[in-house]
Amino acid sequence: MSTPQIAFLKGHGTENDFVIVPDPDNAIDLPASVVARLCDRRAGIGGDGLLHVVRSAAHPEARAMAEQAEWFMDYRNADGSVAEMCGNGVRVFARYLQRAGLAAEGDLAVATRGGVKGVHLAKDGAVTVSMGRARLPGSGVRVTVDGRSWDARNVNMGNPHAVAFVEDLAHAGDLRSVPPFSPSSVYPDGVNIEFVVDRGPRHVAMRVHERGSGETRSCGTGACAVAVAAARRDGVDPAQTGAPATYTVDLPGGTLVITEFPDGTVDMTGPAVIVAEGVIDPDRLETVSG
Repeated sequence: MSTPQIAFLKGHGTENDFVIVPDPDNAIDLPASVVARLCDRRAGIGGDGLLHVVRSAAHPEARAMAEQAEWFMDYRNADGSVAEMCGNGVRVFARYLQRAGLAAEGDLAVATRGGVKGVHLAKDGAVTVSMGRARLPGSGVRVTVDGRSWDARNVNMGNPHAVAFVEDLAHAGDLRSVPPFSPSSVYPDGVNIEFVVDRGPRHVAMRVHERGSGETRSCGTGACAVAVAAARRDGVDPAQTGAPATYTVDLPGGTLVITEFPDGTVDMTGPAVIVAEGVIDPDRLETVSG
């Protein structure tokens, strides 16, 4: 007897795209091999990651957050590995909840492995996520690509980032593999690496290698990390000036607006779109190891 089909949707935020698997009761087994197959752009649906939509009360990693947020974003990287957070993913996750009638225009809370995130669904279609406070561990790394090296600032947005300001985005190379960095001990569980150039006053552009996914068209937590690093570089740390610092961040897939407030919290605003829906035939996934 064949396994029942599984519903899915496909969405993106500034072209950072995701397979969405609604599973309120946490009844669907999604081992890393299956996630990787679903995210494969030739053998699967294709995506930079997978958003497993589960009620917080039904997931062991989220039960403690159930009173604050009904829904848990069980996020997986394209290689099937588990990740703490994904900023673009939270926006797409919220858009799915709205489409499914599980959330309304206005404010809601989403549980993630990086904590509970506040989300605002605006009338104009934009989605704002309160990303929490950035942490800036003292130790950074030096990133090297094709004989060029840059110091990279260590910024943690619930997941780890190394932000390097460069002269030309082409200097980042192809970003298919992890750019070498040292000392490796700073990021024992891997890191997202951003390469950044200036476009104008409080306006930057970036490329990113996302841990477990390679280069992606956009990275929400990465854009936040870049804005926080740029504010420190530019001498406009909100904790010091008492005024919010807002940066426009251009990514290959679109533009995000990032604001850091004097209390250290960071907001990210951008689009989120659902582009398709259908069903997965689990029997076809049994050839994953083939």
